[in-house]
Amino acid sequence: MKRNLLLLVIPLFIWTCASTTEVTETKGQHQEQQEQYGETQVSQEIEHVLTGLDVLKQMKFRPLMGKRVGVVTNHTALSRDGEHLVDLLFKAPDVELKAIYAPEHGFRGDVQGGDHIDTAIDPKTQVPIYSLYGATRQPDEEMIEEIDVLIFDIQDVGARFYTYISTMGYVMQAGAQYNIPVMILDRPNPIGRAIGGNVRDEGFESFVGLYPIPIRYGLTIGELAQMVVGEKMIEGVDSVELHVVQCDGWTGTYWDQTDLKWTPPSPNMRNTNETLTYPGLCLLEGVAISEGRGTEYPFELIGTPYFDSQTIINGLRNTDITGYTLEPAVFTPIDMPGVAMNPIFEGELVNGFRINVTDPDAFKPVEFLIHLLVIAKQEYPNDFGWRRATGPDRLWGGTYLREMVDAGHAAQEIIAVYQDELQAYSDLQQKYIIYK
Repeated sequence: MKRNLLLLVIPLFIWTCASTTEVTETKGQHQEQQEQYGETQVSQEIEHVLTGLDVLKQMKFRPLMGKRVGVVTNHTALSRDGEHLVDLLFKAPDVELKAIYAPEHGFRGDVQGGDHIDTAIDPKTQVPIYSLYGATRQPDEEMIEEIDVLIFDIQDVGARFYTYISTMGYVMQAGAQYNIPVMILDRPNPIGRAIGGNVRDEGFESFVGLYPIPIRYGLTIGELAQMVVGEKMIEGVDSVELHVVQCDGWTGTYWDQTDLKWTPPSPNMRNTNETLTYPGLCLLEGVAISEGRGTEYPFELIGTPYFDSQTIINGLRNTDITGYTLEPAVFTPIDMPGVAMNPIFEGELVNGFRINVTDPDAFKPVEFLIHLLVIAKQEYPNDFGWRRATGPDRLWGGTYLREMVDAGHAAQEIIAVYQDELQAYSDLQQKYIIYK
């Protein structure tokens, strides 16, 4: 029998409610960059925002009373006053916390990407922590046999290959399979409403590309959950009893335009500038170019031992991408336990640049990345290459980025390939937007 939540009678419901890093820059260069790109142009009006957790807390967790609860979460599930969801549920009256499910990077968010997570016991609550990033990535029957409702609360970053949204999909599949309602505690998308990049090709489904959506999809995790169910983007979710506890006060703005405190959702997502560059620069994980892992500035420092920094910077400045500044940089990636082990060019002197986004409305991270690849291939045809034979295909969700770069196509030709599918997604996106 389906275990319905108290007072909810419809399937879909929304409640309102240490590395070696040297960065070199001259005053003249900085002034020139400001003149070309300008300072941040977005509105500085700050929104007072309540997350889904804050709204549920205001409701005194009444929808969960009398329920046995399983929580899919990590260290980012904090209320405005810094209390963690697990601790709030543990002390909530007539709510029985039965299980915690940990995604990539672990319950505490301190495990580097790619490392499997083991099952453990939370020392504070003595509740078991089941790994969803190990032998299994979906809660099985044994993990949820005593659960009446599954709660999902993890801060996302708005990029298709950030694996928390895939974990959400697997949790919704489990909810449908075992007739357990799934409640999403929504949080703002830190990079707002803009969309960009290609839609993942059929046949390239993976943990870093579970859904046929663009790289930058412009929805909160709650809105995306509704889209995945409504459009049946993965098998077995159409019957899930899905509930979204809505944020209050967010209108689709960037994180820095809210009064919320940033908690890094993974070891290499340390600030909001990195969230703005990540949808493009993450693709460098398939390219023989450092994306800054093994330094204090991942997804901000970019380079290779063979780059001439100014040559690359000049090439990028001659594109039509704006809204950012570049500073020449020299850095040496090193092992950083729990953050980045065996980074590309470990121990080598790397020449490149550091990027800072000054106008997130103007900056297009995927297009920036494509221009970077084309310029690097043109300037250094004998040195440029991929970290593996398939390059960034798995992250890109297709083969044509790698193939067209190798064939010498211009950046605009590559970008033109996905414009029609991006427009089709834009129309679809509008159906699922909650916050305006």
